[in-house]
This record gives sequence, structure tokens and C-alpha cells, in this order.
Amino acid sequence: MEALAALADPTRRELVALLARGELAAGELAERFPVSRPAISRHLRVLREAGLVRSRVEGRRRLYALDPRPLRELDDWLEPYRDLWAQRFDALDTEIARGRRARRSGETP
Repeated sequence: MEALAALADPTRRELVALLARGELAAGELAERFPVSRPAISRHLRVLREAGLVRSRVEGRRRLYALDPRPLRELDDWLEPYRDLWAQRFDALDTEIARGRRARRSGETP
């Protein structure tokens, strides 16, 4: 479950989101954040060690790409909990609808 720990950081989640759109060079990634390039390199290393990204060298550039396998493993792990959340969202939807009906009819929810 290294992927879950790696994704706990918002910068790393944003890096993963950027890489989900396609391969990018380390410099291109670093330009999009208000932190130093070494800081982005450290985040990329954590993602690489967790198996979420892979890198390759092309000339003088290091290119990064998303590796979706750990995300699939995380998705599989979360599967048993989906029904629980679906039930809670259904209940929330029911309560929101009740509140709207009450407001329209002038009642207090």
C-alpha cells in the first residue's frame, strides 16, 4: 500500500494528475509548481519508489509517465467499501431532497 502513502501529499497527487494526461519531462513538471526543482525531484522519487511513475532518459531530459498498476491495486482494495459510501450518499441525497421540499412548502426541515 505504498501508493496510498505516496498519494497522501497534495503535490504528489497533482503530479499524478498531470502525468495521467501523458508523459512529461521533469523540468516541465517543476515549472507548474511554486517550489524548487529539487523538491519536485524528491516528490517524483517518492512516486517512483511507490511504483506510481516510471522514468526514462531521453538525451539530457528525464521523462516521467504514470504507471497505473498501483492505482488499480488501490482501487481493488477500496472495492469492498464502495457499497458503504453509496448507501451514505443515497441517504444524504434523500435528506437534501426532504429539505428542498420543506423549503418549497414553507415548512422547517
